[in-house]
Amino acid sequence: MRHAIAPLSLLLLAAAGPVQPDASLGKAEAVCRPNEAGPALLVGITGLKDRKGLVRAELYPDNDSDFLADDAVLINAHKLFRRVDLDLPASGPVTLCLRVPGPGRYSLSVLHDRNRNLKWDKLSDGLGFGGNPKLGWSKPTAAAASVLVEAGPTRAQIVMTYLSGLKYRPLERK
Repeated sequence: MRHAIAPLSLLLLAAAGPVQPDASLGKAEAVCRPNEAGPALLVGITGLKDRKGLVRAELYPDNDSDFLADDAVLINAHKLFRRVDLDLPASGPVTLCLRVPGPGRYSLSVLHDRNRNLKWDKLSDGLGFGGNPKLGWSKPTAAAASVLVEAGPTRAQIVMTYLSGLKYRPLERK
């Protein structure tokens, strides 16, 4: 019965016209449910500057043209896009879960949105990517920011980076 609903929802979306950019796009598809079988990405986040705001993880197709593309553009083109927001806990580990459509390679970005405006503020917000690539002044390639998701829950550890001088780098702990 679930399979009959999916094509109907796609027809309703097509009849309604293209979707517009919205902070909720990709969230329903990304929600992990307790004890749910199937592929999912469990993202552990370390190196946070503080516990202000929220963290936002977004999953993209593993190619440079779609990586970090506009959410509405991807959805209108029937391409993968998943998003999860998590209010930062006051203490303890920070882990979020993204459900994925199947095993495979995806590109992952994580934003530490310290002021909760759902936009990247390059001077104060932190960034992290699958594979933890070194960052310069341009975005990493999709391959450098990729994660391989297995048939079941797969763990990825992301180290957040923040602007320090002229580079984005992990915070140094003393």
